[in-house]
Amino acid sequence: MPGEGTRPITDRVKESLFDILGPDVRDARWLDLFAGTGGVGVEALSRGADEVVFVDKARKAIGAVRRNLEITGLAERARVLQMDAFRYLEEADPGAGPEARFHYVYVAPPQYLGLWAKALQALNDKPLLAEDGLVIVQIHPKEYQAVATPRLMLVDERCYGSTALYFYALSEEGLAFLAAMNS
Repeated sequence: MPGEGTRPITDRVKESLFDILGPDVRDARWLDLFAGTGGVGVEALSRGADEVVFVDKARKAIGAVRRNLEITGLAERARVLQMDAFRYLEEADPGAGPEARFHYVYVAPPQYLGLWAKALQALNDKPLLAEDGLVIVQIHPKEYQAVATPRLMLVDERCYGSTALYFYALSEEGLAFLAAMNS
C-alpha cells in the first residue's frame, strides 16, 4: 500500500530493472533512498540481496515498508530508517571500509522537485558506492538534465513510458578516489 507522496514503480519497470541487473543482485548491499513502499528493495531482498537499507522521511511510507517486509518475511536483512535522505547521505560513514559500501543505490524521489539531481550530487561527493556499484535513478524522462558529477558517469538509460531509469557508475576519477581512500 503506497504511503503518502510515494511513487511506486510499476511491475513492468521493476521486472525490466531486475532483468538488467540479473544475478548480480545476489549477495549485494542496497540503499533504497526515498524508499516509498519499498518495492524495489523488497524485490532485491527476494532475489538474494544481502542487505537493503530503506530510507524515507514519511511516516506512512516507512509503515508501508515495514508491512511489506513483514508480509514477505524479509525483515531480518533490512534496515528501515525514517529520516531525510539527504541527512542520511550526510551522516553516512564512507570510512567504514569497502564492505560497508553499497553495490546499488536506488534513487526514486518525489517528481519534479530536482531531488534526484541533488541526491546524485551528494552521492558523487561521498564515496558510498562500491567499486563495481551502480546508482540507479528513477524519474520521469522530462525531469532529466545533465548533472555535473565527475566521480559518477551515466552508463545507461532506459525509458518505459513515463518512467525512466538512469544508471551511473564510478568514473576513472571516482575509482581513483576510492583507491586512495582504501590505501
